[in-house]
Amino acid sequence: MGGSFETAPGHPDERLRPLRVAVLRAAVYREARDLVADLPGWRLMRADEEGLVLVCERRGGFLAGHSTVTLRFEGPEEIPSTVVHARSETAGGLPGTRRDRANVREFMRLFGRRVG
Repeated sequence: MGGSFETAPGHPDERLRPLRVAVLRAAVYREARDLVADLPGWRLMRADEEGLVLVCERRGGFLAGHSTVTLRFEGPEEIPSTVVHARSETAGGLPGTRRDRANVREFMRLFGRRVG
C-alpha cells in the first residue's frame, strides 16, 4: 500500500496549504535546500536548479516506509513573491498511515519559520 498528499489552497490547516512568502524564489529555493540538509531523516535526492524543484527522501520507520517529497517553487523571477508547493508520496508501509500528510506538515511548519 501507500498514499500521497499535497498542499492545497483551501485546506483548513495553514501548514497544509501552499506557502506564500514575499521573498525571491531563488532565495526561497536555496533556503529549502539548506533545511532539507539540516533535517534528520531527510535526504536530498535531486535538485533541479533551472526548474526550481527539489526531490527529497523522508525515511520512515520499519512499518512506515520511505516517502518521496517533491517541493516546487513558483513565482516571478525578479519580484519577491514565491509560492511553495509540497507533495509526499509513500510506496510502502501499512495501509491507513498518515505519513504523507505528516511529512508535508513537518516540512512546511519548519520552513515557514525560516522564511515567513
